[in-house]
Amino acid sequence: MSKWDKLNRKIVKCERCPRLREHCSRIAEEKRRAYLDWDYWGRPVPNFGDPQGKVLIVGLAPGAHGANRTGRMFTGDRSGDWLYRALCRAGYASQAESVCLDDGLELTGCSIAAVCHCAPPDNKPTREEVEQCREWFDKTVDLVQPHVFLALGQLAWRAVVDLARKREWYAGKVPKFGHGAIVELSEGRHLLGSYHPSQQNTFTGRLTEEMLDDVFTQVRRWQSQS
Repeated sequence: MSKWDKLNRKIVKCERCPRLREHCSRIAEEKRRAYLDWDYWGRPVPNFGDPQGKVLIVGLAPGAHGANRTGRMFTGDRSGDWLYRALCRAGYASQAESVCLDDGLELTGCSIAAVCHCAPPDNKPTREEVEQCREWFDKTVDLVQPHVFLALGQLAWRAVVDLARKREWYAGKVPKFGHGAIVELSEGRHLLGSYHPSQQNTFTGRLTEEMLDDVFTQVRRWQSQS
């Protein structure tokens, strides 16, 4: 078994946060009407993608009826629809649709992780819950050794900045998050920011597909220069 698979198995078995485990299990039992015939995943959601790709996309947490249902990051909800279409256009994903674990989707050149691997109530993990999950993020970074981090949203941005400061890849004040923001880290690493492809952002036009494509153009650029 690869180190990537071993890490993912440990993530899936994690029971550190009782509030999150109870919430995920309850959602998996109650279900949403549209998914009554689904056998929900209901566990911590593992990393997904190509650990040798040197690009790490960082999200906040699984969606209650998305990844918590399907068992794969950004799979089965509107956020994932936007993200995987963009990844496909950028050449990172084998297909533009991501609906379930056995749909044939593969990532090449990048992988996806999360600040919190369990779906939290109201999509808001506590500071303590994020800290409990930090070991998995640290070990993911150790394994992938990313040249480019793409943070989807402000909380993911802060998690990468905190890690970079802890590892002395970055010194100084916390850089301001923004769509298209770029921070140069040590040894050729870069952190890029993007608005999260949530319905709140995509329905209002705060994030467009063109804006997301522009970010992945920058990801490609910095990946090729690393």
